[in-house]
Amino acid sequence: MEFISKDLEQYVEQHSTPESDLLKRLDRETHAKILMPRMVSGHIQGRFLSMISHMIKPQIVLEIGTFTGYSAICLAEGLPPEGKLITIDVNEEIESFARSFIEKSDKGKQIEQKIGNALDIIPELDMQFDLVFIDADKINYQKYYDLVFDKVKQGGYILADNVLWSGKVFKDIPRMDKDTKALMDFNDMVQNDERVENVMLPVRDGLLLIRKK
Repeated sequence: MEFISKDLEQYVEQHSTPESDLLKRLDRETHAKILMPRMVSGHIQGRFLSMISHMIKPQIVLEIGTFTGYSAICLAEGLPPEGKLITIDVNEEIESFARSFIEKSDKGKQIEQKIGNALDIIPELDMQFDLVFIDADKINYQKYYDLVFDKVKQGGYILADNVLWSGKVFKDIPRMDKDTKALMDFNDMVQNDERVENVMLPVRDGLLLIRKK
């Protein structure tokens, strides 16, 4: 995920709205207590997710991949009072950790956690989404995209995380791992999908912003 120097990253953070105290504590405790803490969104990506949510003012947001709840809290910041965010994660072991922070957030009552396989849960959701954030197992990115596409409103958005995959997606790797191959295929699929407009952003590990025409 190291695309820019530490000095430049620090400069970017210094010229972006700070994290809330709750998010700082969540980031700190994730790194102290949870395996693979690099999966947490962090300051800059979190502020980007919050900004997008404030711009869209979504009624309903779907997040695929809760982890410790950082991104859910950020995405919920732009919800109107009647809005709702549904976040899905397969890992029940960190459900209570995420919930403890989600419940402390200003929009905590508007965030619904679901534990289970998103491939099974998404078809059961009878609603239309203004914004979907895909940040789960990379192998299934295309399946998630296909499952949510008809549930995204016209003019709605899909965001996909980790699309640069530490730079491996554009390197010639003789024995490519499955996650890298899956992300390369996903990126190519979106680029060739005439139903959408898209822009890839080098934010953190890469974000693909997709608008449904």
